[in-house]
Amino acid sequence: MTRLGPVRTRRLLLRPLSDDDLPAVIGLQSAKATHPHEPAPATPTEARIQFETWRQHWIDHGFGYVVVEHADGFIGVGGLQNSELHGESVLNLFYRFRPDAWGHGYASEMASAVLAWAAREIPEKPVVIVTNVSNTAARRVAEKLAFSEYRRDLYRGTPAVYYRRSARSDG
Repeated sequence: MTRLGPVRTRRLLLRPLSDDDLPAVIGLQSAKATHPHEPAPATPTEARIQFETWRQHWIDHGFGYVVVEHADGFIGVGGLQNSELHGESVLNLFYRFRPDAWGHGYASEMASAVLAWAAREIPEKPVVIVTNVSNTAARRVAEKLAFSEYRRDLYRGTPAVYYRRSARSDG
């Protein structure tokens, strides 16, 4: 198993989650401001369970969602995780940032780095992004990263757009 270690981009540090990140992740995942296109954010208890699930993914697979840090510290989370989607094994690309970090290109910068890693280490797996139909910012990120829309359907009860990159086009 190839592990994803800390990755530095031009402006960011992407690193595995640690126990010390729990308060920041709970704050991010349970804040209404970070979920403007969803009916409601996770509760703090649900956010804690998400964090624990994400940490277990790292233990089981050697990669997963990462903490995204800028010079000022924690700005969000994102990365890749194994997922089953419509009966297919895929890598889910996820990104969520603090509102003060929106509009600076951080999601694209983080995603480009983890996509390059996945193209080298897990080239056989397609990568998908699922986002709310009304989330135009997340949809722009998907399109900027050369993902193509392939489906519209409900995701957890909310209208969503499904994007994918074939394993061969990553990198």
